[in-house]
Amino acid sequence: MVRTTPFHPRLAELSETQLWQHWAGYLSAERYDPSAKQDYMVLRNAVAFFDTSPLYKYWVRGRDAERFLGGVLARDPRRCRPGRAQYTVWCDDDGHVLEDGVLFRHSADEVMLTTARPNAGYLSSLVGRLDVEVVDVSTEYASVAVQGPRSRTVVAALAPEAAELPYFGLTTSKIGDVPVSVSRTGFTGDLGYELMLPADAALPLLDRLIAVGEPYGMRPFGNQALDIARIEAGLPLIDVEFSSARFAYTDHDRFSPYELGLGWLLRDLDDDSRPFIGRRALRHEAATGSSRWATVGLVVDWRAYIDLYEGEGLEPPYDEIPVPWETMLYDADGGRAGYATSMTYSPILQNTIALARVRPELAALGTTVHVEQSVNHRYLTVPATVTATPFYAPERKVA
Repeated sequence: MVRTTPFHPRLAELSETQLWQHWAGYLSAERYDPSAKQDYMVLRNAVAFFDTSPLYKYWVRGRDAERFLGGVLARDPRRCRPGRAQYTVWCDDDGHVLEDGVLFRHSADEVMLTTARPNAGYLSSLVGRLDVEVVDVSTEYASVAVQGPRSRTVVAALAPEAAELPYFGLTTSKIGDVPVSVSRTGFTGDLGYELMLPADAALPLLDRLIAVGEPYGMRPFGNQALDIARIEAGLPLIDVEFSSARFAYTDHDRFSPYELGLGWLLRDLDDDSRPFIGRRALRHEAATGSSRWATVGLVVDWRAYIDLYEGEGLEPPYDEIPVPWETMLYDADGGRAGYATSMTYSPILQNTIALARVRPELAALGTTVHVEQSVNHRYLTVPATVTATPFYAPERKVA
């Protein structure tokens, strides 16, 4: 049975399209306005909110919470002090990523971990004799992301503590008599906050949030606008940039953090005090340079893109909805260079961009690869330049 989130009654009233996707068994808006670009423009230019309630939420509690997480997570949770949040991943014994998520450190022995896919059974199976428990509270909490240049003004009007939060900071507040966890986090690459609160208080709080945001033109945004924004931010998405190694049939669908461009998480591989799952395999990969792929950004040559389509008597497509399939890449000799995992037209950059996996020798900034396009029922290519990500990173995100 398809479920609805605690915010759904209000979100359904605000949707002009009534287009919904399934996320973890819940209805999640595809877009609210007739065009995803309308949702996106509110996000990038004012303030918008996104229902993140379908995320799985786990309390990790107990005297050994930090020790437990230190043995599971690839990024050292000891560096995440109380009052901070941390993006992280966890791997199997071979160093392949199982899942990513965000860790919220409330205290020395109480941590919230959010994930896009269920992990309660896996995490609980690793507890052993440690003094720690993993409690699935996914249905007990609602959560909403408030994102965009006006997000600080809106959130701080309800939770004044948010005004001074640093990037990836975490605090608790009360909005009316409702306890709310507020973090300066999000999946848009913009200034933004995420609020987590008891599910039974969701609708009254959302009504207050909408009322405060109304003078700033605040609107909800859906998955399509989020997808554009997270590609511009260079953020990987499970089941798009990577599959969980737990469910992959072959190693072609298993990837290490290095191959996903997440090597920056692995700063403590030589720290023998934390032998986390997959550490030995990742040390070997780092020492031998045996990564099969490198994740890069691509910017398509806009002039060549126009010429390709106009030369075939067609108008060049500028569809901001990300391409929902892999796009093949070729080197200068026509050999296989890799593939783009996400590609979209960026409204703010006014160019076609992509997140891609390429052979490591093609990962240097400025390298040219050729992106396959289907034009008049033929496969043609257009050049693109390897670039660093994020493509878009406004100063306000961390300021």
